Amino acid sequence: MLNALWVGFFLVAFLIALFKLVFLGDAGVFAAVVKALFDSSKTAFEIALGLTGVMALWLGVMKVGERAGMLDVLTRGLAPLFRRLFPDVPPNHPALGAMTMNMGANMLGLDNAATPLGIKAMQELQNLNPSPDTASDAQILFLVINTASVTLLPVTIFTFRAQLGAADPTDVFVPLLITTYIGTLTGILVTGLFQRLHLWNRVTMAYMGGATALIGGLVAYFSSLDAAEMTRQSAILSNVVLSGLIVTFLLMAVWRRVNAYEAFIEGAKEGFNTAVTIIPYLVAMLVAIGVFRASGALDLLMNGVRSGVLALGLDARWVDALPTALMKPFSGSGARAMMIDTMQTHGADSFAGRLASIVQGSTETTFYVLAVYFGAVGIKRVRHAVTCGLIADVAGILAAIGMAYLFFGKSA
Repeated sequence: MLNALWVGFFLVAFLIALFKLVFLGDAGVFAAVVKALFDSSKTAFEIALGLTGVMALWLGVMKVGERAGMLDVLTRGLAPLFRRLFPDVPPNHPALGAMTMNMGANMLGLDNAATPLGIKAMQELQNLNPSPDTASDAQILFLVINTASVTLLPVTIFTFRAQLGAADPTDVFVPLLITTYIGTLTGILVTGLFQRLHLWNRVTMAYMGGATALIGGLVAYFSSLDAAEMTRQSAILSNVVLSGLIVTFLLMAVWRRVNAYEAFIEGAKEGFNTAVTIIPYLVAMLVAIGVFRASGALDLLMNGVRSGVLALGLDARWVDALPTALMKPFSGSGARAMMIDTMQTHGADSFAGRLASIVQGSTETTFYVLAVYFGAVGIKRVRHAVTCGLIADVAGILAAIGMAYLFFGKSA
């Protein structure tokens, strides 16, 4: 499916550009497409280059924690749940610790930490994979959870909304949290159906119920704060968790008499090699997306959707935020730009501006994550990973639209 989508981007882009040249007289369309080829390939390399230092840092920290035995401690609390979600992963395997830390980093909005931790988890899962070129069930479920991960502290969304003039930048917090939880839950359930996991048991349901209660508590607490205090406290929490994680690993290493420096260097070398491995996969995906955008295919799709919605006599306000939703699975930076453009055009406190913010903060860049995570371990056959990830994305987008109408529909 990934191959079909990748080829499809180029074919659709070429056909639309050819139509614009022949029938609309747009002499510059192919120049824009060719420019996108070069710009996107350069961007892909710059992204991989930028990831090198971060990967070296966090894979080094991971190695320190692994040598110090911290991974065993971190995975102990989630072991009962993970045994049911990932039955093919042995208890106390390093992959469980890396997955736990990755999910925690995503929940707290620590994007720079989450990516290298996720790659580390995928590499550990690859060691258990009997077919190295084909994604295992555990790898697919982990990727789906990653692409629809619950976000407790969407600080970047608050920051963009504040910069673009929102009266209350954090007014999207509650609907965003509900939306991302729905997307994550949908991803787990759908993947569980594909893999025939036994999700309806007391342990799994207890964890889901506990997660729901925890989210409800955080929502209640942060909702009681004013905008400035919410942003301040969420930023403090994120930085404290990030710094505390490193210090905890180092203290565990000292306690267990592990040479932390040597362990860090060993892990950092792995991070550098991983960053180099990712480059071809990033170039392939980002170039296809760039060409698709430059040809005008995205605009054509938007106009068609709007006409269809209006023809049905439905409210079409949500269509103004659709570019963010459509771009999000493919390009995080592209979706961010779409969100900013929507808020600049319609206003940060408009219905479209708020909906775009909810979408941007409640879903992950599915194809980017797929390209990076599977590319890092050489996976070529992704099986049902794309299907499950996109279903979770669609659930998140529909939930975002529903929450936007529920919270802001009457006042917009």
